[in-house]
Amino acid sequence: MDLRTLRYFVAVAEELHFGRAAARLHMSQPPLSRAIKHLETDFGAVLFDRSSAGVALTPAGAVLLDEARALLGRADRVRERVAAAAGAAVLTVGVLGDGTDPAAARLAVDYRRLHPRVEVRVRETGLTDPTCGLHAGRVDVALTRAPFDETGLSVHVVRADPVGALLRTDDPLAGRASLTRADLADRRWFRFPEGTDPLWQRYWNGGEPREGPVVRAVQECRQAVLWNGTVGVTILAHRPGEGLTVVPLSDMPPSRVVVAWREGDANPLIRSFARTAATAYRD
Repeated sequence: MDLRTLRYFVAVAEELHFGRAAARLHMSQPPLSRAIKHLETDFGAVLFDRSSAGVALTPAGAVLLDEARALLGRADRVRERVAAAAGAAVLTVGVLGDGTDPAAARLAVDYRRLHPRVEVRVRETGLTDPTCGLHAGRVDVALTRAPFDETGLSVHVVRADPVGALLRTDDPLAGRASLTRADLADRRWFRFPEGTDPLWQRYWNGGEPREGPVVRAVQECRQAVLWNGTVGVTILAHRPGEGLTVVPLSDMPPSRVVVAWREGDANPLIRSFARTAATAYRD
């Protein structure tokens, strides 16, 4: 078992689909499948249930996912500390794992042009930590979505995105031109685990306590709706995938894309990142 194989495992566990995980890792599917098989052999345990219905974590796989995330986080911090001690120009950026965005691609190109000698390390996080490791000191700056606890942070809004209700395409409400939160009051919603930032949890649950399956990643949100007929809030412009649709929510405030960093951090690379993001997301 090595760190690379653990990263492969985490990608499959979060996507719950070998093809999507392979695309995320920029590799083909056969070597990814072989790596997971070798990992299962090393542990002597089946980590995924594979069937015609899809891929699901086994109890052993769920335990490994928690441990792998923690171990990979520690490994990333070791690299960062060594780079800092060596005096290397490194910027660690935390991003939410909520899909690709053309503005993020523009930001990467523009920032690289401004700082060609800076090594940018991207740390993608799930939906349970909207600060992407910023509060924990794991990243220098976060490109994320509000709201969350902003204590000790500087937060700059770069864009506001309309949101909608994520539904199955055969849901009775899927054909509506728009919905309100009241239309969904009696439905089960996907929600985040206990301990998730309450401001973040409240926003994505439409401002009310909800009952429903617990999710930690974007793909888990979609699967919760697809398999269970639950509902939830998502970005209106996101492509939901086959079998799903998004209906505008007329009484929900937009989701704000923000750049955040620790108050008092005078790193000029962070300030430049924030300015570049503002331009990229405005365009």
